Order: sequence, then structure tokens, then C-alpha cells
Amino acid sequence: MKKILFTFSLALSVIVWGQKKTTKTNNNLVLYTYQTFNCDNKGYFDAGKYKKEEIDGVYQLLYQFNGALFDNHTVFKLSDVDDVRKNKNIYLQQLEKQYQEKKKELYGIQVINLPEWKNLHQETIRIFENEYQLKKEDLIAYSDPASLKNSQFYGTCKEYIDAVSSPDKQKMYTLWKNFVETKSKNNASPQSVIDKFNAQFNDPRKDDYALIQLVGFGFYNCANESFRPDPNDEGTLYEKFDQIFAKLKQDCDEP
Repeated sequence: MKKILFTFSLALSVIVWGQKKTTKTNNNLVLYTYQTFNCDNKGYFDAGKYKKEEIDGVYQLLYQFNGALFDNHTVFKLSDVDDVRKNKNIYLQQLEKQYQEKKKELYGIQVINLPEWKNLHQETIRIFENEYQLKKEDLIAYSDPASLKNSQFYGTCKEYIDAVSSPDKQKMYTLWKNFVETKSKNNASPQSVIDKFNAQFNDPRKDDYALIQLVGFGFYNCANESFRPDPNDEGTLYEKFDQIFAKLKQDCDEP
């Protein structure tokens, strides 16, 4: 069943990729169509105030560049560690290719000349550059944990980096144990988490199990959170995007 919404000011946008086109209407208003998660949207903007290319740019920042921008090689198990070590150079080349392609697109985006959109553009560039650097450091760290000593996130995530890069393995084991014990407190079955740790600690590849936890979860999450904006602030920007349009019509599927 379809539900039709028609407003003269704003409607809450839903994050998704979309397609856009424009058509001239009366009174200098231009039709701008785009798609969101479960809605087909028709907005009418004042061509005397905005350019289509600038609205396209804002749309790209809100929808296309608001999410994972690079391939993920998440490490959950020993076979993932082996894969990343074996194919590290290939994955780094792929990452660099994606980075150069997306960088050209992102840096070339035009946005509406208002502080909120210019700030969004700069903030998106900052997140993009940090995500690229984190992905690169993470791929290298499973083969060379000491490389993280040169990480740009060292100041923020020093505890994890010092532990995995120390020649004293006991430092890594101690932090690993503390890290798992902390996680177990938020688990429905804390003892099962501890039992799994004990089994891994007695495994011949315990160093790799430690890296999975301390690099893949500890360091990565610490670094990632250091440059991500508060998700609670994002809703305001989607509302402001709707306010670009003098009229907005949404044709939405019922959830």
C-alpha cells in the first residue's frame, strides 16, 4: 500500500542512495526528484536561490558519502588473519585505488554556499581521510603490529598500540585478558566469554587471537570513534535538506 505525503516545508529524510532529475515548473520553481529508503521524493526549489549542481552535491554528502567508503576486510577468526597477511599488498592496492577515485569525486563536489553545507563538506572530507588512514593501518598491523607506533591515532589509542607492539608479550596478554573481561560483563553469558578466552590463551596461536581482539576490535573501534560525528546530530541536516524545497511531496511504501 502506498502512502502519499505532501508538505510545504520539510519532511524527515531517510538515508539511502538515490537518483535525481530536475524539471522547470511555474513561478521559477524547479522540480527535483530523488529516492530515499522507501520513498520517491519530488521537491520544488527556487532556481533563483539554488543551483541543481549544488543540491546534487549536498545530496551526495548526505547519502552517498555517509557510510562505509572502502572495502572491509574485517578480521574475526584465524583464517581472516591468514587472508589479510597473505593478500595484504593486494588489499592495500585496492584501497589506494578506491581512495584516489573517491577523493577526486568528493573534493570536486559543489555545495550550497551556506555554513552548514560548507561545514558538512569539510567534515566529510575529514572523515574520509581518517577512514582511509585507519583502513591502511589496520591491514598492515596484522603483519607488523609495531607499525602502529607511527599511527596517527597513537595519542588516542595508545594503550592498545603499546600492548601489541611491545617486545614484552605479557603486556599484550594482560590487556587482552582485561579487554575480554570487560566485554564479558555486557554479555548474556559472561562465563562463556571467559571460557573462550581461556581456550584461545592456551592455543599455539594465542598471539594471533590477541591481535584479533586488540587490533581488530580494541584499536580499530577506538580510532574509528575518535573521528566519527555524533549520530544524534545527523537528523538536523536531513531536515535542513528538506527545507531547501519550497514544496516537497513524498510517495512512500508502508513499512
